[in-house]
Amino acid sequence: MAWRGLGLLVPLAALVLVSLTSIWIGTRGIPFTQTWDLLWHPDASENSTVIHDYRVPRTLLGLLVGLALGLSGALMQALTRNPLADPGMLGVNLGASAGVVVAISFLGIATPLGYVWFALVGAAAASVGVFLLGSSGRKLATPERLVVAGAAVTAVLYAFNWAVLLMDPEAFDAFRFWTVGSLAGRYYDIVLMALPFIATGLLIALLLAPSLNALAMGDQVGRALGVNVGRTRAAGALAVMLLCGAATAAAGPIGFVGLAVPHVARFVVGSDQRWVFAYSMLLAPVLLIGSDVLGRVLGAPGEVQVGIVTAFLGAPLFIALCRRRKLVML
Repeated sequence: MAWRGLGLLVPLAALVLVSLTSIWIGTRGIPFTQTWDLLWHPDASENSTVIHDYRVPRTLLGLLVGLALGLSGALMQALTRNPLADPGMLGVNLGASAGVVVAISFLGIATPLGYVWFALVGAAAASVGVFLLGSSGRKLATPERLVVAGAAVTAVLYAFNWAVLLMDPEAFDAFRFWTVGSLAGRYYDIVLMALPFIATGLLIALLLAPSLNALAMGDQVGRALGVNVGRTRAAGALAVMLLCGAATAAAGPIGFVGLAVPHVARFVVGSDQRWVFAYSMLLAPVLLIGSDVLGRVLGAPGEVQVGIVTAFLGAPLFIALCRRRKLVML
């Protein structure tokens, strides 16, 4: 127990390091000493504006989105007892995408702050639909039923999105910049929008950790230990919707973070969900913000979108984990 707590200092230190690097590195070259000074003592200079109006909110959003994706991925894998599960299995990503498609194509909204609420509503509607389908017919929403329901809703939403986009080239042109996943061009208003949803999802997830440890041994064992299985799964689905829905609405669909990071956490601390959640909450922002910084370096004087970088980094990482150990939850 003690070494796990002390071990959290390592990803925490890494998170501080990549956050400072994110504030320092960008299209406009600012010396680190000046960046550090302006970070704590802002003035009216152009460099100060760049740091506080662009880089700080971008880094804060990376922190929130990374935390949400890592925690929702760990939660989704625990809920379904499926090591290959990710938040998109509940239709969250496609639901958010459908909301953005509706906002852009039918309502003419083309700014992140304008369609972020539509993305959140779409993610919520898809998650609720999946859970209702998975628990229809007076049956509990078992992991297997949730997976099947998620696949069905995802297929329908995928068809809807592309049917609309292929008939509306202007909407497709606007949508493609959102769907690749990016932290660029997001300001404090987006951060403040996502914060209450992610904070609520975080609280629910942390409260569920002991119950999920019991359910890892099976529903019958969980019931014998006093866990309300249906209520736990419903609360878990709500937490995933809040976490991943807000993250996807704010930054677009970003893959592999929620899938790969929980496996790294379990590789380090074992299967206790309390520790898996804690490590995932720190490791995921490290991966996301680090990928964002790497995208700025590789694409200079422009940048490579963070969703592309996480795919290139996350896929080999996940393959390496698959080769080193069996993907089991216990």
